[in-house]
Amino acid sequence: MTGADIEARLAAQGHRLPEVVAPAFQYVAVVVHRGVAYVSGQIPRAGGQAFPTGKAGAEISLEQAQRACEACVLQALAQLKAQLGDLGRVSRILKVTGFVASAPGFTQQPQVIDAASELLVAAFGEPGRHARVAVGVAELPRGVPVEIELVAAVD
Repeated sequence: MTGADIEARLAAQGHRLPEVVAPAFQYVAVVVHRGVAYVSGQIPRAGGQAFPTGKAGAEISLEQAQRACEACVLQALAQLKAQLGDLGRVSRILKVTGFVASAPGFTQQPQVIDAASELLVAAFGEPGRHARVAVGVAELPRGVPVEIELVAAVD
């Protein structure tokens, strides 16, 4: 599948890749080593600004957390495209790790991170299916409800 095919599949779902945002601290957004791309944790952004803030199960609804999760994945894919030159070089999504800032008693982390999994399958088809971790945490950078990192096999 070409990068244009992947982006067309995203567009058919109402999504487009955002502009990439450079890391604010001492790390790189993507490291490619021996055919594997490691994408650093991405937080939801709109127009370069982090959004929304709060914890799932308190200030943030399940649906809002899922939309934030999708924004993280789109940012991760934009970072991959910037590093690789073309998303068509991604042969498989290997793993997604999702962190959900959770209010006490919130246990729907898997449902939140499913938004990432569904978007990746919509974009890549069967090669978008991946291993996954969904973790509830007390706090995330800048107060966002979700952070996503991913690992992909690349050609």
